[in-house]
Amino acid sequence: MEINYSINDIENLAQELLKNLKSKTILFHGGMGVGKTTLIKAVVKHLGSSDEVSSPTFSIINEYEMKNDKIFHFDLYRIKNMEEAYNFGIEDYLDSEHWILIEWPELIRPMLTNNFDEIFLKLTANETRQLILKN
Repeated sequence: MEINYSINDIENLAQELLKNLKSKTILFHGGMGVGKTTLIKAVVKHLGSSDEVSSPTFSIINEYEMKNDKIFHFDLYRIKNMEEAYNFGIEDYLDSEHWILIEWPELIRPMLTNNFDEIFLKLTANETRQLILKN
């Protein structure tokens, strides 16, 4: 799936994205300022959580409550190696049955054994963005 969108379309994009996912683990790729956290805010809202969503850049992980589930939101930008990821217990989160949303997933991608979806975001002309979903 490939979609060009503007920030004004983010709510509709989140709904469309959720319809096309094959798993509850989603990897978000894209440079700084491309809108990963903004998209995650819309996804969390459409999953049914009313929790405040913010980037977990310094905490590494945020947890959001849903009626019958949880969402774990990771920002692995500051993680330097796999040992750091193991030190905070990432494998326990990855093995859970909950939603897993990961920004900057490149370092831990080799440890993913379950199914996952990947989203690639990039800025295009005139403040628009492109989303590519790979299942």
